[in-house]
Amino acid sequence: MAEWRKSTYSANASECVEVAIGIGIRDSKAPAAHIEIGAAAWSAFLAGVTRER
Repeated sequence: MAEWRKSTYSANASECVEVAIGIGIRDSKAPAAHIEIGAAAWSAFLAGVTRER
């Protein structure tokens, strides 16, 4: 079973985006569905988000 994690910024919120390494991303309100995302795409996403700070 995948270990899904949510951002520490989400605290205990029930409506957030979760990520599982090697699996993808999903909406916590619809945990049965997820979007597969490759390592390169995830790294690019994180680089873009970090740059915006």
